[in-house]
Amino acid sequence: MKRPSDHPVMRVGKIGVLIVNLGSPDAPTTKAVKRYLGKFLSDPRVVEINPIFWQPILRGVILNTRPSKSAAAYREVWCDDGAPLIVITKRQAGAMQVRLGDDMIVDWAMRYGKPSIAERLAILQDQGCDRILIAPLYPQYSGATTATVNDMVFKTLGKMRWQPAIRTLPPYYDDPVHIAALKASIEGHLATLPFAPDAVIASFHSMPERTFLQGDPYHCQCQKTARLLGEALDRELIISFQSRLGRAKWLGPATDATLEALPGKGIRKLAVVTPGFSADNLETLEEIAIRGRESFIKAGGTDFAYLPCLNDSPPGLDMLATLLSRELEGWAKPR
Repeated sequence: MKRPSDHPVMRVGKIGVLIVNLGSPDAPTTKAVKRYLGKFLSDPRVVEINPIFWQPILRGVILNTRPSKSAAAYREVWCDDGAPLIVITKRQAGAMQVRLGDDMIVDWAMRYGKPSIAERLAILQDQGCDRILIAPLYPQYSGATTATVNDMVFKTLGKMRWQPAIRTLPPYYDDPVHIAALKASIEGHLATLPFAPDAVIASFHSMPERTFLQGDPYHCQCQKTARLLGEALDRELIISFQSRLGRAKWLGPATDATLEALPGKGIRKLAVVTPGFSADNLETLEEIAIRGRESFIKAGGTDFAYLPCLNDSPPGLDMLATLLSRELEGWAKPR
């Protein structure tokens, strides 16, 4: 049957991959950071406090004090092309487009900030993608990370008349390819250091203890990542948790307190890794590499090294290509 002349053109048959990470402000300014934090800290997955009580605190106190401090921190690590997380995620997506080939379209988005998930999903669909793999780049699952990405994806789908088929990348905290990539990256960086560390810290982003007690698997998955990574490296890692917010009890031991205490225990040469982050960002580059170093040296340490995330390194890209290809099986032709 011949298509009517007034029938709209429907682009179909393409496969899309949408790589997603947390996000960053548009600029290292107080205004931009305030706008970003307003969205981030208003997500009920991130702050599990009744909005009736939380929003007055957020709008009346936090957003009038924290943005200027955070903007100064962002300026310490800002790249020529933007926030480190944005720059690295864009590179990861570009590399995956090359690795996965022209049979699909690889794009990227941020959960908070730009480009948004809704925007990029619409663009992928406009390009003919009727099957899309969503890849939240969080090795360990948490309601505040992976779940909120998926929430936004399905919220967006709820507004579409014609929805694409969706798959989501599961957490990969204990996946052998993830552990192998971390091992290769860490050993490569350790080999370049002018000193042999007395210890290696694995620092993960913290979460409120009540979130863990409510059943979030994040803490357990962090512990398993560290255990498997320590076994792979043949050395015991010191596990700690960073980036606390507010007065509630958070998972510990705290990274900042650990850094200050280690020199007094005879550990004066230290390396820090952050295997809960897929790409370097404010929490790794400013909180650990700058402020963490200062704290450790001030406490009596002599040598400190922050070892980068997997980022767009060869081990990191090999791992990501393997994970994505696995989830695309049945959709894409084997490569």
